[in-house]
Amino acid sequence: MALIDADDVGRRYGADPGVVALQHATLRVDHGDSVAVVGPSGSGKSTLLHILGCLDRPTSGTYRLDGVDTAGLDDHELARLRGERIGFVFQSFHLLAYRSALDNVMMAEVYQRRSRSGRRARALAALERVGLAHRADHLPASMSGGERQRVAIARAVVTAPPLLLCDEPTGNLDSATTARILALLDDLRRDGLTLVLITHDPVVAAHATRCVHIVDGILTEPSPNPARTAR
Repeated sequence: MALIDADDVGRRYGADPGVVALQHATLRVDHGDSVAVVGPSGSGKSTLLHILGCLDRPTSGTYRLDGVDTAGLDDHELARLRGERIGFVFQSFHLLAYRSALDNVMMAEVYQRRSRSGRRARALAALERVGLAHRADHLPASMSGGERQRVAIARAVVTAPPLLLCDEPTGNLDSATTARILALLDDLRRDGLTLVLITHDPVVAAHATRCVHIVDGILTEPSPNPARTAR
């Protein structure tokens, strides 16, 4: 069973004729895949991300996440599915400025109303996983951009979701820090996490095992590159 199964998905905003942001998009992502979605600004990347992340609903087609047809879910059920199966990493980190790295990671479980028992230990383990256990008590302002992004990744994976959606995860980082973040994402994929990377950067896209392109809301996938598939 595919983790992501989008079939002929479209998204239209506004009244007729409205604005078509995504049309006839079909995408299948199996467990353990790493897929880059590449396109310029305004191409429909964010719309696709919102649908894949259960932050929005398609106006046509069907979207199944881990076998669950999202069309049949109410807002509460959709939020629960999103919380259980998806971690998000954004370009701007979205960390709480006056909370420590540890607190920021623990907040992921607070929002999901998970048990307090073991929460601190799980957050420390997530920070250890991204190489930042020694910075657990530091505030975001005292951290580099790369460290803040690693805290954001720890927050995304602390609840052990099968899917990590990354929206321009290196957009605010220099090239050396970008390389370290991409190496971390590679490690997470090798550990079994499924990755979808929304990006306009070919360097980021090169780290994925598959690459799909989106232009004017139309999704296409080139023929597989044997060298990339073997990564």
